[in-house]
Amino acid sequence: MSSRLPPLNALRAFEAAARHLSFRKAAEELHVTPAAISHQIKLIEDNLGVMLFRRLTRAIALSPAGQSFLPKLSEGFAQIAAAVEQLRAHDSAGPLTVNAPPSFAAKWLMPRLHRFVTGYPDIDLRIVASMRLVDSHRHDAVDTMTGSEAPPQDADIDIRFGNGRYPHCRVDPLFTVSVTPLCSPRLLEGMRPLRKPADLRYHMLLHDDTLFGSRGLPDWTQWLKGAGVEDVDASRGPHFNHSVLGLEAAVDGLGVVLGMKELAASDLAAGRLVAPFAYSLTLPDCYYMVSAEVAADRPKVAVFRQWLLDEAHPPAAKKRAAA
Repeated sequence: MSSRLPPLNALRAFEAAARHLSFRKAAEELHVTPAAISHQIKLIEDNLGVMLFRRLTRAIALSPAGQSFLPKLSEGFAQIAAAVEQLRAHDSAGPLTVNAPPSFAAKWLMPRLHRFVTGYPDIDLRIVASMRLVDSHRHDAVDTMTGSEAPPQDADIDIRFGNGRYPHCRVDPLFTVSVTPLCSPRLLEGMRPLRKPADLRYHMLLHDDTLFGSRGLPDWTQWLKGAGVEDVDASRGPHFNHSVLGLEAAVDGLGVVLGMKELAASDLAAGRLVAPFAYSLTLPDCYYMVSAEVAADRPKVAVFRQWLLDEAHPPAAKKRAAA
């Protein structure tokens, strides 16, 4: 039955023209030309074999067929609009689910999240931590919105660590990351104080396998080489499968972790960790905020997206607030 209906755009054109009794006003409402309105109405008339308007010298009037057609058509469009509003209301009332890698969620998002919860108390926020949001290979990014490797549950927003190639999604870069040795300030003192890169030979090296497990990203070997340090076994020391574990081990004084300064920002600010050396390596992969194109502009999703971008880029947020 639906295949026998005139085109929807043509029906919209007729309804607007009949309501205004003007092709020009209908064209303004639908952002097209009066000629386009006339053409769409002609399509309906040819399709149904009826005349919908009487063309007068300086005006138009509905024919008997048009007068009969308009009320039911207007009612149909009103029901469509009501269904859309109902869907929007349902979407706004439901929870906002954000998937993020565990270390990002724990070390970067959590210290800031109180600002979102306080600012938007009506949004029911759900944070889900998943390692599947870290791309397993730099050149084989997985689209969690449409690909086969979906996150553990449906999400409105994914925070991804990868190369940013996620087809059919809205992708917002959050920030680049760099790695450098991080340790407890206690390691700057004692029998073997950590004062120069070569002093690392006297300390335990901690390894974050989240970053450096077969991903082609810089590891201790590359960092030591770049810092001009030789005769240090870069493979020694314990390995951790989450960045947060390596950072916590460093906070406890177990050793020195090659970690992301961006994830360790709160620990560095609080003095739980220090970055003893200036030399760092910028990673080719970054953190991205990813959402399905069809969902990116929904009110609660748009609110969180803008808040997260402001948190990731504070100067831009302050500039907007001052404008």
